[in-house]
Amino acid sequence: MTPDATVRYERRAPLAWITMNRPEYRNAQNSAMTYALDRAFYRAADDDEVKVIVLAGAGEHFSAGHDIGTPRRDAHLPFERRAGLWWDHSDKEGAEQRFARESEVYLGMCRRWRELPKPVLASVQGACVAGGLMLAWVCDLIVASEDAFFADPVVRMGIPGVEYFAHPWVMPPRVAKEFLYTGDRMSARRAHEVGMVNRLVPREELTRATEDLARRVARMPRMGLALAKRAVNQAEDLQGLHAGLDSVFGLHHLAHAHNAETSADPLGGMDVRAMKDA
Repeated sequence: MTPDATVRYERRAPLAWITMNRPEYRNAQNSAMTYALDRAFYRAADDDEVKVIVLAGAGEHFSAGHDIGTPRRDAHLPFERRAGLWWDHSDKEGAEQRFARESEVYLGMCRRWRELPKPVLASVQGACVAGGLMLAWVCDLIVASEDAFFADPVVRMGIPGVEYFAHPWVMPPRVAKEFLYTGDRMSARRAHEVGMVNRLVPREELTRATEDLARRVARMPRMGLALAKRAVNQAEDLQGLHAGLDSVFGLHHLAHAHNAETSADPLGGMDVRAMKDA
């Protein structure tokens, strides 16, 4: 097991299971968790005995998104930067602070995890909301329990969507618009219908079904899997994913800056309670 309390790492050769471990907060992602996930992905990438990686969440929910209100929210703290060359955000102010931090922990890390040359499967139960979507979407395959649901409610904050804006690539554009315009929950069944989820299983079968699929994938040659993954990722990038992520990341930060000037804070005054009520 990894020493990082917020993430568990377990090798079940030829698989590595990486489990978000803040169940009391529905696996809300603070910076400590995000950097722990990064270390776990590096560990799995470096291990020649690991052919396939599974990303899961402990407890009732996969992830309720970014941490915007738990007692261990740590967005103001410095961390050793790993994903890019932006400078430390913790002693900066305004848009510079937010852009530097989110370029690192959100867009930068998600992009790098997507490019990990080993297949990654997401095992999703319960809530997969906002920042949780980003983690599931960087995975190659998604196995979801029948009680899972997906949502990106951040338009309520006046923000166009989460930082890793893959919406029009993981679902049809009109479905993506409805998903964003309403902020409504998308059921696992609907997510399966639109092609965002690969397998839909009863909750009690989720772990077994994910492991069965991961082991089936692991029978393929490592180099073949790496090249197949790169081929599909390149096709998505040729369809505009890479450039789209950059352009919407800019719009995302325009929204933060607008909120900071016109409302109580960069989130448009929408704290955890306000988001729950909405």
